[in-house]
Amino acid sequence: MDNPENSSSTLTHGDLTGRIINAFYAVYDELGYGFLESVYRGALAYELRERGLALSVEEPVDVWYKGTKIGHYRADIVIERRIVIEVKAAKATDESDRRQLLNYLRATKLEVGLLLHFGPKAAFQRLVFENKRKTGIEAVVRG
Repeated sequence: MDNPENSSSTLTHGDLTGRIINAFYAVYDELGYGFLESVYRGALAYELRERGLALSVEEPVDVWYKGTKIGHYRADIVIERRIVIEVKAAKATDESDRRQLLNYLRATKLEVGLLLHFGPKAAFQRLVFENKRKTGIEAVVRG
């Protein structure tokens, strides 16, 4: 019997992340391994739009520290202003990829991130960083 606490409906944005992960595997099944990240990002954006999701690609995000803009980054994909996606296409991911996504979450009001690895074997990581735990820096998603 399924444990209801493990269902996608009890996870923060679980239904939405499920739809994104399904799209990720559809792209991987079609393209396989070996393309640049930009190709996977474009194909994933296409697939997500086809599935009716609102998104922005290369979303600019300003990072603020104590009221001063200290930098910015571009998130690969932001889905419905709720989930940030980091696309990787290297042979393997490492802790720095996970930390990069975690810092994106820490610096914004977004609480859920997906690290999608289009490597020799498709893989993903789902990270959550609750807003109530965030202190010290703030980022503003433009757009």
